[in-house]
Amino acid sequence: MAKHATAPTPHISAKVGDIAETILLPGDPLRAKFIAEHYLEDAVQFNSVRNMFGYTGTYQGKRVSVMGTGMGCPSMGIYSWELIHVYGCKNLIRIGTAGTWQPYVHVRDVVFAQGSCTTSNYPALQGLPGTFAPICSFELLEKAVAKAKEMGLHYHVGNVLSSDVFYGEELPHAKTFRDMGVLAVEMESAALYTNAAAGGAKALCILTISDGPDEVTTSQERETSFRQMMEIALSLA
Repeated sequence: MAKHATAPTPHISAKVGDIAETILLPGDPLRAKFIAEHYLEDAVQFNSVRNMFGYTGTYQGKRVSVMGTGMGCPSMGIYSWELIHVYGCKNLIRIGTAGTWQPYVHVRDVVFAQGSCTTSNYPALQGLPGTFAPICSFELLEKAVAKAKEMGLHYHVGNVLSSDVFYGEELPHAKTFRDMGVLAVEMESAALYTNAAAGGAKALCILTISDGPDEVTTSQERETSFRQMMEIALSLA
């Protein structure tokens, strides 16, 4: 495992200065491409390594970047670490999808992950003498919730589960997390929040519910139509 990295890294081909201090991080690189093409002015692509597309442009006069991160804590861990420590990113905003775990959290609702429970060992690898609780930046959360209210959206704020298992709906822990009020399940927020805390950066995970017991959205819809969370995230730049 590498202990140090310099630009370009093994995973990001950008030079220092190519990436803005505020970066949006969808899991799907095609969602990053969609945002660059539909929201950013003068967007320039800074990465295509492993087809993990990254772009920098301006949104309402403010410089902002967007890049895919892939799936799971290890992938998010690599990209967010490099973005913080090599490229100087200060505000990292995951915009992803999640499955609902509560009957009052519906498909297409927006969820702000105030905290991130996890089945991953990622936070424990920091070597802390106890259990680290991965949480978001309150500053980013407060601004995001204010924007959601301004937009008149139906949203939720609370705990999510960052799981290492995608096909785990019936695993024993699922019911326990539901009973503890966890709103939704995704796969990356725990690594993002842990790396941000360790690196002195701010992070927030904004999710759109893509899967419920009676409805599952298509990959095309997840890629291009969850615009509300995109616009909230862009407003934080």
